[in-house]
Amino acid sequence: MTIQAVFFDMGGTIETFGWTPELRFKATPGIRRLLSEAGTNFDSSDKALMERISSGLEAYHRVSLGTLEEWSPLRVWSEFILAGLPVDQEKLAEKAEEMMVYIETRYYSRALRSEVPEVLEAIKKKGLKIGLISNVNSLGQVPENLKRYGIREYFHPLVLSSEYGRRKPDPAIFHYAARMVSAPTSECLYIGDRIARDIVGARRAGFRLAVQIKHDFNHGEEDRGAKPDAVITKMTELLAILEAENKKPRFRLDPARQVRALLFDAGDILYHRPHRDRKFQAFLAEVGRAGNEIPEGEKKKLRAQAFEGLISPGDYRQAVLHLYGVTDPVLVERGNQAVEEDENCIHFFKGVRQTLKALKNKGYMLGIITDTANPIHVKLNWFESGGIGHVWDSIISSQDLGIQKPAPEIYSAALQQLNLSACQTAFIGHDVEELNGAHVVGMKTIAFNYDRKASADFYIDKFPDLLKVPILSANEVAMIGKD
Repeated sequence: MTIQAVFFDMGGTIETFGWTPELRFKATPGIRRLLSEAGTNFDSSDKALMERISSGLEAYHRVSLGTLEEWSPLRVWSEFILAGLPVDQEKLAEKAEEMMVYIETRYYSRALRSEVPEVLEAIKKKGLKIGLISNVNSLGQVPENLKRYGIREYFHPLVLSSEYGRRKPDPAIFHYAARMVSAPTSECLYIGDRIARDIVGARRAGFRLAVQIKHDFNHGEEDRGAKPDAVITKMTELLAILEAENKKPRFRLDPARQVRALLFDAGDILYHRPHRDRKFQAFLAEVGRAGNEIPEGEKKKLRAQAFEGLISPGDYRQAVLHLYGVTDPVLVERGNQAVEEDENCIHFFKGVRQTLKALKNKGYMLGIITDTANPIHVKLNWFESGGIGHVWDSIISSQDLGIQKPAPEIYSAALQQLNLSACQTAFIGHDVEELNGAHVVGMKTIAFNYDRKASADFYIDKFPDLLKVPILSANEVAMIGKD
């Protein structure tokens, strides 16, 4: 099979939904009761309360469209729906999730597409993995509705923006979902009703197929940005798409050759920073802290905490500024901005995009194993700026896993997602320890832009020279049919 996993959107895909003012007005007394239990009482009419809730949700929706961040129900209620009103934060925190589930279930009419259960059963019988990726503010609405429809057991995992913190079409949430089912993104299919969220997101993440299912609901938004591989009106049509994909001839590496995937470090391999720390050093000079010496051990300890997701990038930057003696909040903010600008000032090595494209055309899977304090969505934005955002079958981040190279577990996470053994992969790195870590796991190693003491199986001076490495240049691409 060329498709290992099928991911579904929820609203508009698994279920249809809609709303009317009458529906919301009827549900408003229930939310008034919950708000009262949360310590907030309204003297206004049900109509005024309904309009406040609807306008607050719309205001939050506009913000989330721009940032692709999913805020907690507590923040949505506090900063949008109840903004400007006296609220008991402690009581509101206890009820915010329940109230959001109420809104998502009672302020909309939802109904399962009748053909979905039989389609899920047919996909399961094909031996494919089934998952779900949904933009939703609550934690409970999606699992509760799936359980009510009698189909919860088909979906492993449920990837909700409310848990992950990012919303479609951010490709990071699609990459996370693919890793959760141990499938390369290039062997995943996504089906959803929205072009701008579902199709665009799946495309940006490099999913093999992005299918749109029609849903009659006017969101009042522009819905464009990518062309689906197929457009269907009933879920049963998805089965024919899967069957046709299975029968397609496809490019595969000669099975006699070992290496099937290339795994890259990111910084100083794909890109570099020719002006590293320039703005930060200028800031330190401006505030009279340029000569301050800070304990390298302390900075290294903070870096490890950030790389392993124990502290946020913002907390890491603030802690480093404190080490330099910068504690004034205004100056900390400026220092933060200087560091962020330095971080985002990256330059891709010459030939990276063309070389990666050539490797994909030769049938290789491509992955990243990176130690980083930056969330995956930040790095994906960098990659997209270089035209390589969609090429990755796997992205393994120290921040996501809580471990750094050269720990064998971080290399093994990539192997597990790609369903390959170590001897079928090659790691491209520059650092002594990360190359040694890959070697210990059993991967072939290729050094680029490498440290003087780096030891590897092969060395290259220019990124395009990767195509000439013997274990790769000898591989032939064959066209084969159905397994």
